[in-house]
Amino acid sequence: MTTRHIDIRKITVLRGPNMWTCNPVLEALIDIGDLEDYPSDRIPGFPGRLTAWMPSLVEHRCSYEERGGFLRRLEEGTWAGHVLEHVSLELQALAGMPGGFGRARDTAERGVYKVIVTCWQEDVTREAISLARDLVLAAMDDRPYEVAAAVARLRELSDEFCLGTSTGSIVTAAQARGIPHIRLNAGTLVQLGYGKAQNRLWTVETERTSAIAEGISRDKQLTKRLLSGCGVPVPEGREVTSPADAWQAALDIGVPVAVKPLDGNHGRGVVLGLTGQSEIEAAHAVAACEGSGVLVERMIPGDEHRLLVIGGRLVAAAKGEAAHVTGDGEHSVLQLIDRQLNSDPRRGSTEDCPLNPVRIDSVALLELAHQGLTPESVPSAGTRVLIQRNGNVGFDVTDSVHPEVAAMTVLAARVVGLDIAGIDVVAEDITRPLQEQGGAIVEVNAGPGLQVHLQPAKGAGRPVGEAIVGHLFGPEKDGRVPLVGVAGSHGLTTVARLMAHLLQLRGTSTGLACADGLYLGQRRIDQGDCARWDAARRLLMNRSLEAIVVENGLRTMAMEGLAYDGCQVGIVTGLDPADLIPEQPIEDAEQLFKVLRTQVDVVLPTGTAVLNADDDVVAGMAELCPGTVIHVSAQGMQNAVVSGHVAAGGCAVVLDGHAIRVATPQGLHTVLALAEVPPGRVSFDAGAIPLLAAVGAAWALGLSPELIRAGIGSFDPAATEFASAA
Repeated sequence: MTTRHIDIRKITVLRGPNMWTCNPVLEALIDIGDLEDYPSDRIPGFPGRLTAWMPSLVEHRCSYEERGGFLRRLEEGTWAGHVLEHVSLELQALAGMPGGFGRARDTAERGVYKVIVTCWQEDVTREAISLARDLVLAAMDDRPYEVAAAVARLRELSDEFCLGTSTGSIVTAAQARGIPHIRLNAGTLVQLGYGKAQNRLWTVETERTSAIAEGISRDKQLTKRLLSGCGVPVPEGREVTSPADAWQAALDIGVPVAVKPLDGNHGRGVVLGLTGQSEIEAAHAVAACEGSGVLVERMIPGDEHRLLVIGGRLVAAAKGEAAHVTGDGEHSVLQLIDRQLNSDPRRGSTEDCPLNPVRIDSVALLELAHQGLTPESVPSAGTRVLIQRNGNVGFDVTDSVHPEVAAMTVLAARVVGLDIAGIDVVAEDITRPLQEQGGAIVEVNAGPGLQVHLQPAKGAGRPVGEAIVGHLFGPEKDGRVPLVGVAGSHGLTTVARLMAHLLQLRGTSTGLACADGLYLGQRRIDQGDCARWDAARRLLMNRSLEAIVVENGLRTMAMEGLAYDGCQVGIVTGLDPADLIPEQPIEDAEQLFKVLRTQVDVVLPTGTAVLNADDDVVAGMAELCPGTVIHVSAQGMQNAVVSGHVAAGGCAVVLDGHAIRVATPQGLHTVLALAEVPPGRVSFDAGAIPLLAAVGAAWALGLSPELIRAGIGSFDPAATEFASAA
């Protein structure tokens, strides 16, 4: 063949649980053209070139479920769509996003495939698919390709769009506890939980972080005054107004002193160990550039430490070390920094590096000048040169902190008013009380970085993300409100509207997203079809809601995914094999089943699936449910699925004679007679299943038979311009 191409026809991002997996994925509909006749083993040199460029592909197990499985498929012969799947995943893994899900499936059209890969972040994964396509074609055509440049591009996008290490660790900890999350903006504002049960955080500040406390922490002088008044040791010092005043303050306090910005952070502009007038006045100029004022304080002997307090408890501590180089008589200070300090793989500018690179900034220039050196000076062999006194915190000492020091840091956080605080302590020995060694708390910081505790340069990482989640939710809460998802081929809006009405009748503030609109209680806030991902998401973010009902149309499920990660009740009313979605393409009943089963897959282990037992395909979904199952049937106990389910200890809702009854192993319990249903109140266009499904969902949520009976009797869709989607 003379030309090879892989055309990306369409990209669909499924932003929630979907027919492939419970995590967001990107679907790329691709056309490989004539490559359909040329699997990988028929393209000379292709497998070898691809493996040489990306040797880490050996870790892809593929269908053989063993290391090297994908490379084996490559040698035996596999198609371009499958190769694109693995290469796009590996590019993202090399960029710091490992462990993705992938699939490649052919369609009814020759040469057209659907490639599915985990979508950690849409911009990143879109670019990964594009770069993977270019890489695969270059390997096929024996053209050069810079894999490192592609990975660097994805890292750049990841740094720009993905959550950072600190916020990411909290989200990961929440997920491990089954607490859902929603990213609320392009930055680091994140919601943990749904509806009224949610908590919000912004980086490492939570909604419990007082704005007043944050303001106090930025004002170092005010912080010191408050701490001192509560018996917390702090360095003596005061705010100064000029270089001359800085020198006068140093004389009053006694040298050596520290000069720092009044409201700076991250150690910027802090100069330590100053004794002479000229250097103190020079340090004043440096500090003034980093804050709104300048402090001169007594120099506290010892090393800096960062102690992390969360919810009134010390959870982690790290120690800093001054950065030095040792002269060799040949290289300048600048060269020695690169050779001896910045060559350390633990130093880097990305969040996965526990130590920052050492730079020659204004503070470092003052340190060198104090030693009679410049960056270009060549220290004699064996001469130890101090470059940086602070900013190198990265050595875990959590288990060494003296109990009195821990208690003092907890007190400091409480005095300032911060629920999460990074307490900077200077002490010669963190295993001893501060008072007996002249140590002190020098700063209290809001929104402290967690990287130093998650991945210290030395020592064990600490579960600080878990500590923050525990602080927000306690030991047992999961951040969820009752959520009912309704899916199927018919009767969805009837079920959803009736279910919301029953919950509201119980006195529960309920949100509803359905084909008839978006509702908060009885108030419709958006008209038109709101059985969509974005409408449901609005309800999940509404902190006034105590329960949520979401209608999920098949097209929404196939083209957007579910808006939620789990539900207390998942209803499936039926499956019509004719409801295909060719534009997706969902082209047969098997694919349609995979779309619809998603509603059952996301039922929580403590939840319930309500399934139409009169539909054999839907009834078969019971074995997929992580929780319990309530079958519903208009055939009564004559339905073999229902009778077997009840005999095995299950529960069902059936139309038995002229009444709706709940069947349990203990017998039949009448909920209401059909004669009690006012004419026109509930549509039976789809038969009795929608009504039975709503009763089953209400029963699963613990609503009483009396309330269910009253709710069905009072349900009046016309009052809110209800239009059945049955």
